[in-house]
Amino acid sequence: MRRLAVLLCSFALTLIPSADPPDVSYYSLHVPAGLTIQDLIRDGYDIDHAATVVATPTEVRRLRARGVVLEKTGEVYQPVPRTEPSEATYYGGYHTTKSHEEHNAAVAAAHPDLVKLYDIGDSWKKTQGQGGHDIQALCITKLAPGDCALNSTGKKPKFVLHAQIHAREIATGEIAYRWIDLLVSSYGVDPEITALLNTRELWVVPIANPDGVDVVASNPTRPVLQRKNVDDDGHACPAPSAGVDLNRNSSFHWDVAQGGPCAETYPGAKALSEPETAAVQGLLDTIFPDTKGGLDDPAAASTTGLFLTLHSYGNDILAPWGYTREAAPDRAALVALGNKMSAFTGYPVATGDGGIGYFTPGSTSDWLYGTRGVPAYTFEIGPRTGWCAGFLPAYSCVSSTFWPLLKPALVYAARAAAAPYGQLP
Repeated sequence: MRRLAVLLCSFALTLIPSADPPDVSYYSLHVPAGLTIQDLIRDGYDIDHAATVVATPTEVRRLRARGVVLEKTGEVYQPVPRTEPSEATYYGGYHTTKSHEEHNAAVAAAHPDLVKLYDIGDSWKKTQGQGGHDIQALCITKLAPGDCALNSTGKKPKFVLHAQIHAREIATGEIAYRWIDLLVSSYGVDPEITALLNTRELWVVPIANPDGVDVVASNPTRPVLQRKNVDDDGHACPAPSAGVDLNRNSSFHWDVAQGGPCAETYPGAKALSEPETAAVQGLLDTIFPDTKGGLDDPAAASTTGLFLTLHSYGNDILAPWGYTREAAPDRAALVALGNKMSAFTGYPVATGDGGIGYFTPGSTSDWLYGTRGVPAYTFEIGPRTGWCAGFLPAYSCVSSTFWPLLKPALVYAARAAAAPYGQLP
């Protein structure tokens, strides 16, 4: 059920401290002949698009026994003071799901002329009567009649920022939090932001996987590496391997071969099986018209809108397709626009699997571009090595490194939503 909500009530959340997660480190890997990255992913190894594996000492021994060459590149956890679980922050300052929800409600209440707050669906736990959360989306604009409606007929071009679909990629939700604050605090103060809110609808889904974020935050000093949602579907997977990868669960080129239930890329029992996926896909389906036609057809030159989904890590901008190495019909235009955003972040632009066999069938960005023609990008935030690398960078990295790069890129992306396939200086 969709409903407009200015959520002023108190959200109940109980964070149950978990045992300290096992020691894990990052390793670069090179696979021998006859073995592929995708083979290892299907076997349950935690490998990202940068050909980096997150592994325990036992997993390292097993991989080396299969002929995989590993080189340690860093530690997963940064040292932070030991603290008790909190309903507000964890791991040095990252916001919990409850804190995001309270922030969303406060922003909507304080700026009724600029913000509509929507409940676009439920998390898996909520559908099971086990607590859980609403999936929330904010539409930010200088509201006029017809703005921020749940239809595709509005006059203002739409920019969507989508974050923390993978729960452990904790910097992504913080970027969405700061983007919201930038927009509402700058109206009438900053001419560029004021112009954006006068002429664009700026949609934000700050936490696309709230149940997963609850698991991550349950250990405030050593966050749990929960990537997926928490739909265990009766499978006895060891923590934190239970759940469905929401970025493999869309109805576009869903692929059962992504791995079994305990694999980090498990796509679910069927396409669009998860309520979180249905909520986000339903929103995008509602607010964007179809300008693309068939799979191999380019989008119409008049297409408006732009979608960015934030992930970690690798300092990359990924454009469609993610499910295949074949070029998207609009590849040249997608790369050109990606390069404009890269001018602010320094992130290189890539398409497809990057040449390492790491495909993303069933992703949100492929679904939106493939069915609506809207340019859709994945930003992989954070370097591959160093203090600000990995899934769990120090909280200080948000202010020192990530936000200064991403703020101007997001402003540019919002401007470009008016004519993404055109030329914007």
